[in-house]
Amino acid sequence: MKTVTVQEVAKTFSLEILAGEKNLTRTISKSRLYRPGLEFVGHFDFFPQEHVQVLGKKEITYLHKLSEEERNLRIGNVVKYHPPCFVVTANQEGLKYLKKYCDEEGIPLLRTKLPTSEFLGRLDAYLTKALAPEIAVHGVCLNVSGIGILLRGKSGVGKSETAHTLIRRGHRLVADDIVVLKKLSPQTLLGTHNETTKEFLALRSIGLVNVSRLYGRKAFQDETRISLDIELTKWREDALNNELEMKTEYTEYMDVRIPHIEIQLQPGRDVAGLIEAAANNWYLKQQGYSAAEEFMKRLESEF
Repeated sequence: MKTVTVQEVAKTFSLEILAGEKNLTRTISKSRLYRPGLEFVGHFDFFPQEHVQVLGKKEITYLHKLSEEERNLRIGNVVKYHPPCFVVTANQEGLKYLKKYCDEEGIPLLRTKLPTSEFLGRLDAYLTKALAPEIAVHGVCLNVSGIGILLRGKSGVGKSETAHTLIRRGHRLVADDIVVLKKLSPQTLLGTHNETTKEFLALRSIGLVNVSRLYGRKAFQDETRISLDIELTKWREDALNNELEMKTEYTEYMDVRIPHIEIQLQPGRDVAGLIEAAANNWYLKQQGYSAAEEFMKRLESEF
């Protein structure tokens, strides 16, 4: 199970540490955040104690209105479950009672200046990526006209050279050789690099090149949502398909289905141009347009 520490979260979001500084190595394993509400009135049947607990104006205002005895009881009942940490939003004050219990129980208490809704959105996105299941695959990841593409094929087939041509045409490299795939949801696969290979492209007979240094910072981006899985293969006469519209095939990565296209290689074929066409055609299909359907309608109208 992947985890991140409270200290990593505090550093990423520049959070102020109010209590529990010695326990910042506590780990977070759940991506969803939680705002305790029913727990403050004694209902703990469904309390997600492994989640980061966020206290916004609604929660803090409620606690401020309680008597000291009642407030201590409510807070004491929650902290005994030892969640990873508490985060108070909107730079709210008057938190002595929270500091007291968090210090006693060794639970980090953090504070941010951000309003609750904005902080929830940012931290949720961060934890979703940081804790997402991931695998590494051999290939090249590119962003072509805003479409994330995973380019695969056997070693030496020309993946990196094709990527280089696409970069020169204004598209962006995400990762070469080792592509890290993160499953953000049952329908979403994110492609990124492994930090070591960031910005590097390996070209046979040339060696490593840094695309950002060579072609400018627009030649690289950190991550992209994978929309197409394209495999480069050797030319096979018996495998050519000249149908008006190919039946969509899929490849699965961690149970996420990605449309799959096979492009056969032959001297003279503009492989980079075919990949651009595939990306743009995929986009048009998402908008509800099919060139094959339009062509058939034109044929029908002639008879």
